[in-house]
Order: sequence, then C-alpha cells, then structure tokens
Amino acid sequence: MKPIIAITMGDAAGIGPEIVVKALAREHVHQLCRPIVIGDVSILRRALGWTGVQLEIRAVREPEEATFGPGILPCIDLQLLTDDLPVGRVDARAGNAAYHYLAKAVELAKEGRVDAICTAPLNKEALHLAGHRYPGHTEILAHLTGSEDYAMMLTSPKLKVIHLTTHVGLRKAIDLITPQRTYDVIKMAHDAMVRAGREKPSIAVCGINPHAGENGLFGEGEEEEKLVPAIRMARLEGIDVSGPYPADTLFYRAVKGDFDIVVACYHDQGHTPVKVLGIDTGVNITVGLKGGVVRTSVDHGTAFDIAGKNLCDESSMLAAIQAAVELAPKRE
Repeated sequence: MKPIIAITMGDAAGIGPEIVVKALAREHVHQLCRPIVIGDVSILRRALGWTGVQLEIRAVREPEEATFGPGILPCIDLQLLTDDLPVGRVDARAGNAAYHYLAKAVELAKEGRVDAICTAPLNKEALHLAGHRYPGHTEILAHLTGSEDYAMMLTSPKLKVIHLTTHVGLRKAIDLITPQRTYDVIKMAHDAMVRAGREKPSIAVCGINPHAGENGLFGEGEEEEKLVPAIRMARLEGIDVSGPYPADTLFYRAVKGDFDIVVACYHDQGHTPVKVLGIDTGVNITVGLKGGVVRTSVDHGTAFDIAGKNLCDESSMLAAIQAAVELAPKRE
C-alpha cells in the first residue's frame, strides 16, 4: 500500500500553493504515494491559473473520502482563506491559516490516518502577527505532539546533517549543548538513517570550536565536556559514530562519502554547507517527534518576491515528498 502523505499548503501569500500544484502534476509522485493537500481549495485553484497546471481539485472532509491518482488533487478544504488574499506580502490571515493547516496534518498523523507530513514554507512574521509565537515549523510540531527531544535534519543528494541546536543565538546554543543532548541526537540520527534503509550508518560529530578545539588550544574544553562523553556512550551501544572533527574539513569528507550523516552543533554550522550545495534540492526533516510522526519540508522560504509569477521551482517539494515516502511507516 502506498503511503498517504499529507501536504500542507504553507503561507498562501507565498509560493507554497504554486509548488504544491506543480509537484502534484508530476505523474511519478502518484506512483510513490497517495498525496492529499491540507489547505484551501480557492487558493489552490488560483495557483492553477498562475502556473497553467492541469489538475482536478477535489474538496474532501477526511482522507478516507479522497480519490487518488494522476491528474487528481484531493484537498482537505479548511476554508480559512479566499482567493482575494494579497500575494507577495505578509498577512496575518495567511499566517493563521498556515498554522491550522499544520495542526490538522498533525492531528491526522497522530491518529494514523496519514503516514507522513510534508510542509510547504510558512512565514514567521505572518505566523507571529496571527498570535502563533513559534520560531518555525519544528517548534510547532514539537508543541502539537508533546515532544521534548527532537531535532532538525537537513538532507540533500550529497549531504545529510542533523542539528544539536537550531533557532537560538550562538551563545545560547553552546549553553544548550550537553552530553545527554548530544547522545540523544546521535541516536536520532542513527534511527532515522536505519529507517531510511541504511543498516549501519556512519555518523560524524562536528566540533564546537575552530579545529574542534585542537586539544584545548581554542575554546574552554567544550568538546571534551559536551561531545566526547556522548560519542563514547553511543559507541558502547554499537553505533558507528566518531569525532569531534573540525567543521572546516568534515563537510568536505561527508560529501566525498566518508560519512552518512553529520551532527552539527548549531544552526549555521549545519545549514550553510547544505544550502551551498543546492537549496533547490534540500529537504528539512523533523526527527524524534512523539507518536512516530514523520515530517519533511522544503528547505526554502516563502519567496514573496516571486509569488504569483510562476517563477518558482518545485524541485525541493518533490525531494521532500520523496523523503516523506522513504521515512513513512510501511503499510502492510
């Protein structure tokens, strides 16, 4: 049985609706999964007009009512927006709708009625204007699932990175790194890679300081205090993990194939190499959510400057759907 993937429409004033309809117009997507959009039918139909994509949009109330197949786009129509919503600028209505699309997807995933969630981008300013004070998708998902131990993973064709910390300042990020957090993220990386089909993944941990501290020359011993104990603990459990390694050479080695996934210590340390390699093929994955909820996302923003102009590239959405299929629980 092909997995049911719930695709949230994201911020309707951005390129989310356009990349959704462009991606679901690809026949091979329907060979991989049964996609169902959570959003607003009126906005999706507007996106069809902008892109020239030929799809039959069918409004449904529940996933069980949907008909799947090439040329069909089933949508759980929450009827939160109308097609006169301004495009290309911050709007609290779009921010509120984006939150509720995600909340509905999480509800369905927790009930086992969809197998994974794939999200189009939201806009943090619009989200906050609507009263939803979260740094982004990851934190909303953690709240809605009651998850405390979770992590952000970025993947691309040549590099996979998982983060110890994300949306906090650098000084706070270093404070938040503990041996327990490092161990937990190593374990999440291992489990996610095994779920994706890698039997014994090779994991490398980045240093916090330049040259990974170089035996105390740089920093105040953060590597020995915060990273090394966790690496040793994981290795005792049979996990293939090593480090800490200097960040300035580790990502090159990972791209070359020496490691399957890298543990990055903070946001920019992990995000920058993945996005340099190609933002259009990157995928953002939230791992460690309670209840086995699987979520993947495009690795780009709402792109207000090109919204409504049919200039967006759906490659990252296609990659995110593929990742969702790979990580979704297998149906019997």
